[in-house]
Amino acid sequence: MSKPQTAERVSHTDASDNYVFQRSLLAYVYASERVSGKILEIGTGSGYGIEHVAPAADHFLTIDKHTPSQALLTAHPNVEFREMTVPPLAGIADESIDCVISFQVIEHIKADVAFVSEVARVLKPGGKFIVSTPNRPMSLTRNPWHVREYTAEEFSALLGGQFGSVEALGVEGNEKVWAYYEQNRKGVERITRFDILDLQHRLPRWVLQIPYDILNRLNRKKLHKQNTSLTEGITMDDYAVVPVHERCFDLLYVATK
Repeated sequence: MSKPQTAERVSHTDASDNYVFQRSLLAYVYASERVSGKILEIGTGSGYGIEHVAPAADHFLTIDKHTPSQALLTAHPNVEFREMTVPPLAGIADESIDCVISFQVIEHIKADVAFVSEVARVLKPGGKFIVSTPNRPMSLTRNPWHVREYTAEEFSALLGGQFGSVEALGVEGNEKVWAYYEQNRKGVERITRFDILDLQHRLPRWVLQIPYDILNRLNRKKLHKQNTSLTEGITMDDYAVVPVHERCFDLLYVATK
């Protein structure tokens, strides 16, 4: 079953999403250079990562609550899709997976400790978990679609509870990325200045999700219209994977069992 496009599902075809899409793409390209064997992806999304990861895999199992384009799933014969809500990782045997990847998913998972425990369960000894999530200090406002966001220290502690070693990396951007970020920040401030009662932090998440999604999408569209060359000019190469620091946009960790 497909899901309507929202600002929470990054589109690889909507130019207003390019700032976020290129950062997401970097995670897939980075992972494709570090994975092999039987690979599990938790959170297929729209499926744009398949073409980057599948060539590195003997078998690529990708799971999501919603089914992506069949064309993406059938383009590579070693790709298998299962519709699944996690945790648990139902039907996946203990120590059967060489590498697990999951990008921009864990912040949506209420049972995050159980989620990480399930990843560790299905990984073979020495297997790697490559995972990304927003870096909380860089968030411009509360995202009610996220159960929580993490600092670098919190994320290290979460993964360290299940994995023998954790490589703490992050995704930073160059001056072009920062120019967009500043324009985005100003747009968000123009919207949130009306929230004089700080309702974004007082109301339940479910109340705020649809208004947030609409306003977020409208803000991205406005930024694209006003700054077309900047929005569309950002490429994956404007981001880099580095040792984590506070001004990284995303946390991108590699945990080894």
